Amino acid sequence: MRSPLLFSVSLSLLPYLVDGSPTHRGGPLTWRDIRHLVTFGDSYTYVQGTRGHVNSTFIGDLQNLAFTPEQLLTDYIVQNQTGTAEGGPNWVEYLTGCGLKPGHTLPRTCDLQLWDFAFGGSDVSEEFEPLHHPYTVSYVNQVKQYIDYGHDKISYHGNREFLDSTLVAVWIGINDSGDSGKYNVSFPAWYANLTSTIFDSLSDMYALGYTQYMVLTLPPMNRRPGLWNSSDPVPSALQIEEWDTALNNSAKNFAAQHEKAEVRVYDAGAFLSGLLDEPDKYGFKITTDFCQAYDQPDIDTNYASYGCLPLWEYFWYNSGHMTTHVHKLLAADIKSFLQKPTLYGS
Repeated sequence: MRSPLLFSVSLSLLPYLVDGSPTHRGGPLTWRDIRHLVTFGDSYTYVQGTRGHVNSTFIGDLQNLAFTPEQLLTDYIVQNQTGTAEGGPNWVEYLTGCGLKPGHTLPRTCDLQLWDFAFGGSDVSEEFEPLHHPYTVSYVNQVKQYIDYGHDKISYHGNREFLDSTLVAVWIGINDSGDSGKYNVSFPAWYANLTSTIFDSLSDMYALGYTQYMVLTLPPMNRRPGLWNSSDPVPSALQIEEWDTALNNSAKNFAAQHEKAEVRVYDAGAFLSGLLDEPDKYGFKITTDFCQAYDQPDIDTNYASYGCLPLWEYFWYNSGHMTTHVHKLLAADIKSFLQKPTLYGS
């Protein structure tokens, strides 16, 4: 397992919190306080919506960023084999319990509402890397889309009770680090600029009254199928470590500059590496390959005919994404972290 990141608790898998000054509640947000989750990111986080781009997003795309309040509030989360990039519920759905059931779910009907603006294939910003597709919404534009068209309606025009019970979660950088092999750059400096940009957008959320944030470190993409035994994986373990260090530094700077901000940096990479290191403990039989027929419509019931084990027993769903089983375990660990966060910083 890689060495712990800056401000981590120990060599354990515990995540940590970079904390600014306490809010008026007298302490940090904990899991019992959360009633709404607003998320941004890439294919590891997006959920399919009935008004979203197919296989990409809950609502809209780059050519269709705008939506009306009615369109947003009547947009359903779709839960089926192609409703996420994992073949089933992903971590934000397991974390909130919103959209878990097969079929359609209105976020506003969930006990813990999930408002997901992540877009599959996203990088942080076009300033640094080109879009994967002409319709892709970068992370920076996801936040802008939410602020321009979603915030007023979802937050009841900035209702303080809503803001105090909302966690803004960001998992981005997977594509940025994966695409970075073709660039001749100083990765520590480049990642510092990228992660600083992540928090520049969160400053715009802070200006609207949001104070609770969680960002996730990178998963162990150097251990995915095809790369796990490579002598020169992209991203490498060193690149992942450099990204995570930059993310921690940017989180610390953001917390220091925003008096009421509480910024949690969850070490997803350490937790997921722990699953890969002890797969039997968590019920995984295959961690270095995936079922080639993962996208067949009958794979859940007819897996043996394709020469596969049940998908639940694989760590990797395909060459770049983890199975819904992994996401369920990840969500449980994040929930545990949010129940008893550890404070750091000034």
